[in-house]
Amino acid sequence: MFYHLAKTQTDFLKVQRPTCDNLGVFLLSLQKCGFSELYSWQRQRKTKQEFCLHDGPPYANGDPHVGHALNKILKDITNRFYMMRGYKVHYVPGWDCHGLPIELKALSEVKGAENLSPMEIRQRAREFAEKAIEKQKSAFIRWGVMADWANCYRTFDPKYEANQLRVFYKMYDKGFIYQDYKPVFWSPSAKTALAEAELEYNEQHVSRSVYMKFPLLKSPPKLTSVIDGSSPASVLVWTTQPWTVPANQAVCYMPDSAYSVVKCTTTGEHFILAADRVESTAAVLDMQFEVMSTCKGVDLADGSCAHPTIPGRVSPLLPANHVTMAKGTGLVHTAPAHGMEDYSVASHHQLPTDCLVDEGGFFTEAAGPELQNKNVLEEGNEAVIQMLQAAGSLLKEEKYVHSYPYDWRTKKPMIIRASKQWFVNTASVKATAQEVLKKVKVVPTSAVNRMLEMLDRRTFWCISRQRCWGVPIPVFYQKNTGESLINRYLSTAVTVKDSWSTLKILDALHRLVRDVTKYFFFKGAEQRADTYLEGKDQLGGWFQSSLLTSVAARKKAPYKTLVVHGFTLGEKGEKMSKSIGNVVDPDVVINGGEDHTRDPPYGADVLRWWVAESNVFTEVLVGPVVLNAARDDINKLRNTLRFMLGNMAGFNPETDSIPASEMYIVDQYMLHLLQDYGSKVTEAYKEYDYSKVVRLLQAFCSRNLSNFYFSIIKDRLYCEEEKDPKRRSCQTVLAEALDIVVRSFAPILPHLAEEVFQHLPYKKDSEGVFRTGWINASSAWKKPGIEEAIEGACAMRDSFLGSISGKNALEYEVIIVIEPGLLFELMEALQAEETSSVSQLNEIMMASQTTLLSELPKETPTDANIIKGTFLINLEGGDIREESSYKVIALPIAKAKCPRCRRYTSDSTSTPCPRCLKVMAGKGSV
Repeated sequence: MFYHLAKTQTDFLKVQRPTCDNLGVFLLSLQKCGFSELYSWQRQRKTKQEFCLHDGPPYANGDPHVGHALNKILKDITNRFYMMRGYKVHYVPGWDCHGLPIELKALSEVKGAENLSPMEIRQRAREFAEKAIEKQKSAFIRWGVMADWANCYRTFDPKYEANQLRVFYKMYDKGFIYQDYKPVFWSPSAKTALAEAELEYNEQHVSRSVYMKFPLLKSPPKLTSVIDGSSPASVLVWTTQPWTVPANQAVCYMPDSAYSVVKCTTTGEHFILAADRVESTAAVLDMQFEVMSTCKGVDLADGSCAHPTIPGRVSPLLPANHVTMAKGTGLVHTAPAHGMEDYSVASHHQLPTDCLVDEGGFFTEAAGPELQNKNVLEEGNEAVIQMLQAAGSLLKEEKYVHSYPYDWRTKKPMIIRASKQWFVNTASVKATAQEVLKKVKVVPTSAVNRMLEMLDRRTFWCISRQRCWGVPIPVFYQKNTGESLINRYLSTAVTVKDSWSTLKILDALHRLVRDVTKYFFFKGAEQRADTYLEGKDQLGGWFQSSLLTSVAARKKAPYKTLVVHGFTLGEKGEKMSKSIGNVVDPDVVINGGEDHTRDPPYGADVLRWWVAESNVFTEVLVGPVVLNAARDDINKLRNTLRFMLGNMAGFNPETDSIPASEMYIVDQYMLHLLQDYGSKVTEAYKEYDYSKVVRLLQAFCSRNLSNFYFSIIKDRLYCEEEKDPKRRSCQTVLAEALDIVVRSFAPILPHLAEEVFQHLPYKKDSEGVFRTGWINASSAWKKPGIEEAIEGACAMRDSFLGSISGKNALEYEVIIVIEPGLLFELMEALQAEETSSVSQLNEIMMASQTTLLSELPKETPTDANIIKGTFLINLEGGDIREESSYKVIALPIAKAKCPRCRRYTSDSTSTPCPRCLKVMAGKGSV
């Protein structure tokens, strides 16, 4: 049998993707190229370019999950790209070891946790965090994450805490940090204050809303002619939080809005409410209102009401800009201890801010015997509603479904509660922070507006927590006066061997308060990073805390670029839940589950491919269907790589390459496409658009390589003499294509990239792909003019193949007729002879023989299928434009099939064609 001088030769693909079954062999192969030592190697390089990616630390509170995989792999792709481009990458991974989630999980494993001392709680939390760190670190390394694993930072390390407190004191000394008594988001379930970034909102929360009346004690002077005391008069108020009514200190109105005095046609009572809310309120209360008078809100000044449940307390009518007309009555019940806007009103008018609720969310003794020890969100709420009913102040109670804040860890409702806390005065740095943020590159761009809005709403930032596990706030308080003592000596002394928790107070005049902070002042105030890359929850978290800290410390942003990714969801767009059974465990993805038919081992590169191909700037879906598709994509890529590797046998680029100027035009065209591909891929990486990298890679491998180039060069590869320049020409292109393609996906699929390089026949002692740089596509390869010749030929080939749909193109000869002009000249460059079976044009046409003519031959059969078409030539950037018509005729070929090359170019089925005879003669055998 005469066929294939050079058959595909490679054992690539014999080595299957790494799984638990062949992990030892796989890791040994990676060891050869120094895979695990890559970070330390690149840090030792002599280069002036540095790239710093600050690692926003994950919580050390559990096993690694797909959210970790998404974040860490995105960071690793980024770091590997910059490292390959010659940058010295600075990436020190870390863990957030403090905070409520870790403390709660650590204590959940302990019986009698409520009896533990602060020191015991801290020790338990530390041990829990250390175990979680080791689990997560092992997983991150298995995912192929390149980092300084020997020098990770942990927020409970004394050095780290000392730096935190040093920056804390500097900010305190400059007036950016202060202590105050004001309302904050409070978690009764966790008994601590929380920042807004630690909340999640339940859109289906049901509150017990009430309409109530506050009897007028003193009519506003400008309304005395309407409200003369002849009939009872009240202001109408609506609230979704009846439990806050005992803390009421005022009723607020909008000065510029219109208000009406109405008369209830049934009872004769007079009510004051917003003019825009009269009709809707009457409908809700099932009353008929007669409008007696309308006035501006400002006319309500100097009026006052009786508190609806506390006899003798007066609630003045006060102006406030936070009052809205969208819901309720346009008059707002104001409890300064339980609302941020309420507190602002109280501060302006010197109203009390007494809090009647304790840390657990129960009414205190000050609330009175009817309410004491009752949970404000449960029986306490009911008790207040009953008190309103008994006082005759309740007009209506109804369920109200709305968005309500919940503790993101305990998943229980929050309240707003006044307490003494430590704050960062964001109002003093907010304007500067917003200005410097506008100069930061944010990906995607839509995220910057969300962060600017969050900054705009944030007038203060509560940084203290009422827990044991955190960085202690180094403050003493005078027992009698409550005056605080803080200085730089305390800030540095308390980090020694956890001394803050065991400190013996020598001065009996002072006491120690158990307040901690979990925020990363140090990370925001140290060297500026090139990139922060985290989930969208950090727009109000670490992105913002780092920015505010950095601006306060040095008036600069701590980062040049912010990359914001979405969250992971099940492949149907639903949240992952064990009860639903859609939780994806990265360890199971890589190594497989107990049942490999149900949970097959995919290997780390499938996990990485899933991350890269996803649109990470929205929610990222993952599940069996998604992972199977990722595996199939990689297998297709491996087949493309196998073809190129297999045809590298006997070829050495250093000695066998053909200069581009001497190549076939189609080979030069492929170099042109490679140059364009390399440029586009590089730009996509720079924009952190890794899904675009994957799309470019797939399109290039499928459309340009597999479907086009591989299909037309097989005859040259397999049937030309081994060292023939024509064969060496396409081998040169394959070598360049293999190098560029592998480098282009190496940051995404590092294991596969190194595997390919270990199978290169001409690089036996290769340093590997990562130590030898980025894509090196010569600018000399870019030749736009070549596109017209090849794409013109491809247009005619498509016409030809379309006319013989489903049939073997080698069984035909094709006649191409083009009128004299630019298109004809371009085709002549591909085929100088009138008829040829070995020309560049015939190779592209994929026929056994091609004839190029300027006019239709006279002997054309009358029943011939003549396909007509046009092709627009566009050269010199549009300066040269010419539309040319062509005709394509496909005729069954009369010659016999060559037993060697299988083209129909032989005189006999038992005799090779002239080209093959020549090759065989040169080789000396068949």
